[in-house]
Amino acid sequence: MNPIEFHNAAYSRRQFFRKSGTGLGVAALAGLLGQRGISAAEQMAGIHEMLPQIAPKAKRAIYISLIGAPSQIDLFDYKPELQKRFKEDLNGYLKAQGQRLTGMTAGQATFPLAPSIFKFNQHGQAGTWISELLPWTAKMVDDICIIKSMHTDAINHEPANQLICTGSMQSGKASLGSWLSYGLGSMNQELPSFVVLHATHSSPFSNVQAISSRLWGSGYLPGKHAGVALRSLGDPVLFLKDTPGISREMRRSMLSGMNELNQRSFSAIGDPEIENRMQQYEMAFRMQASVPELTDLSAEPENVYQLYGEDSKNRGTFANSAIMARRLVERGVRFVQIFHRGWDQHGDLPRDLASQCKDVDQGCYGLIQDLKQRGMLEDTLVIWGGEFGRTVYSQGKLTEKEYGRDHHPRCFSIWMAGAGVKGGHVHGETDEMSYNVVKDPVHIRDLHATLLHAMGLEHERLSFKFQGLDQRLTGVEPARVVKEIFA
Repeated sequence: MNPIEFHNAAYSRRQFFRKSGTGLGVAALAGLLGQRGISAAEQMAGIHEMLPQIAPKAKRAIYISLIGAPSQIDLFDYKPELQKRFKEDLNGYLKAQGQRLTGMTAGQATFPLAPSIFKFNQHGQAGTWISELLPWTAKMVDDICIIKSMHTDAINHEPANQLICTGSMQSGKASLGSWLSYGLGSMNQELPSFVVLHATHSSPFSNVQAISSRLWGSGYLPGKHAGVALRSLGDPVLFLKDTPGISREMRRSMLSGMNELNQRSFSAIGDPEIENRMQQYEMAFRMQASVPELTDLSAEPENVYQLYGEDSKNRGTFANSAIMARRLVERGVRFVQIFHRGWDQHGDLPRDLASQCKDVDQGCYGLIQDLKQRGMLEDTLVIWGGEFGRTVYSQGKLTEKEYGRDHHPRCFSIWMAGAGVKGGHVHGETDEMSYNVVKDPVHIRDLHATLLHAMGLEHERLSFKFQGLDQRLTGVEPARVVKEIFA
């Protein structure tokens, strides 16, 4: 047999069922499987039934992911009474709480209480307590809603980051941005609907956590919904420029010929990945024209750079990424995720946390004010936060000016802004130790349900059939929309 004919005849199990839908077997198969017999193409067409059933508050979103976990007790969760209990051993308290300990502190003989050494002051109309480490955030406290009652299931970085980015601690799941791309589609055919930015120039003292494309991958969703990462050095996208000697017309002709061959293979085999590949080739061709204009910040006026801070002119900094995020959503990108690493302060927290906060504080202020001035904040949702919190006790050495904190999943703080979110509002409370949530808990699943709700999607209806299951971002456990944070 001709090798090509042999390849085309070699159906996989998945391809067999897909092909069965085009022949006489479809009636019998549909009768046996019922709704389970829906084909991939029919399922994609049916996504329109899951489009906004509620009035969306947001058209687009920017998620600022601080990898490593910022310390809530040093930034937002003010606990002044702990100053009187400096170095108190919490060993008995932790045992009574049933605390899960990481391997980094499980062997400690004592667990000395470490109050924050940073000053807090009240800001805004509601008198919200903010650490001195975030002076620019303090200036915009009436624009943001702080959620102090976040909690998660994971105690280590990799599973915690996967959980907050994909809704599951297991690999292979679709990311939040991919779900939004799948559910809502693109607003600009020249750019991806989901773009990832890496603020690689973080402070030199930071303990940098490794991250991978699993956090912005499409998992079982079609590949076109995966996040497209723009590089912070060199060309934003590899192979963006045409090869010398090849004109745009020649490139277009080559791509058309390649698509024709791929279409023949798709017609013979029916593998949806071939169709995805064709769509990605077309997107890449369009990006060759759109990305250079997008990433050229030379036309930005000086007052914009001043708003975001002195680092905003330097590629790879958080401030520069924040400007790029605004430019992306301004051009119709549905979801932008900025990753900033180095928030894992197990030791020398006062030095490293102060440095990390300086990296992002004015950039965040600039982003919110820039969106606000352009009339975009009212339909752009901005989220800021890490994957879990930090312990009230010190890891390792503790002095009056030096301490570190271990991982803590039971409570942490994030903030949100825009798209109808209540500015100047604080949601949730923790106990006197910043250890447990005592009021209005918000799980990661609740956060995801709330983000989808803000974008006009119902988390229980947005699904994709894979391996016989209706996969959802929020999984099968209960999740609720935190409606209290919306005006």
